[in-house]
Amino acid sequence: MLAVQRVAARTMMRSAVVPWYRAFSVSAMARAIPDPGPPGTTGPNLLSPVHDQLNVHRDHELPKYRHPRPPKKEVDYSEGPSALEKAGQLFLFTELCRGLWITLENFFRPPYTILYPFEKGPMSPRFRGEHALRRYPTGEERCIACKLCEAICPALAITIESEPRADGARRTTRYDIDMTKCIYCGLCQEACPVDAIVETQTLEFATETREELFYNKEKLLANGDRAEAEIASNIYADHLQR
Repeated sequence: MLAVQRVAARTMMRSAVVPWYRAFSVSAMARAIPDPGPPGTTGPNLLSPVHDQLNVHRDHELPKYRHPRPPKKEVDYSEGPSALEKAGQLFLFTELCRGLWITLENFFRPPYTILYPFEKGPMSPRFRGEHALRRYPTGEERCIACKLCEAICPALAITIESEPRADGARRTTRYDIDMTKCIYCGLCQEACPVDAIVETQTLEFATETREELFYNKEKLLANGDRAEAEIASNIYADHLQR
């Protein structure tokens, strides 16, 4: 009796496994083979959008967009110049004649050019030119050797050496500016707390040799003494913006 039950169980298991395996193989093959599509079409349903547009028959319905393409607008020729005006401008050279008339008008007017260096135009009080060291009205130099200008100079053009004096004040013993390195950014002038180093409105300081553009303390103080009145007036004119 036990042997009969075992044989019956094995038979039932075989009958259950074989159909499942066959069903799996059939479904896999069905997925591998594309659907040929309805009769009368040019190909299967799984096609690229480009091929869908080239089909003669409607294999698939085109997607319906939510926002349809706006209708084409015709050009309105009622606005703007008419065809006669355009033809007149083209064949009669009206624009060319207008330009020649403007040239003729300015031919008899006085020129706007300035005969530099005999004539010089106005300069802004913020113009950044040749450097100078200023003094107090008593004649004492303003620089206190804080070295803020040397620290803030992006071109590393300033070199300062200092020592304390007998009265305890600190003053510079060396103040050099390499004008060949200077980029005239004005940061040294903005960083100075006592307005000692400034940039004057002097722009004519070209030299024949490179060594002449190495300014020492004496050269800078001489520039400040020569242009002190101009420097003071420029600082006063610009004090509201600083």
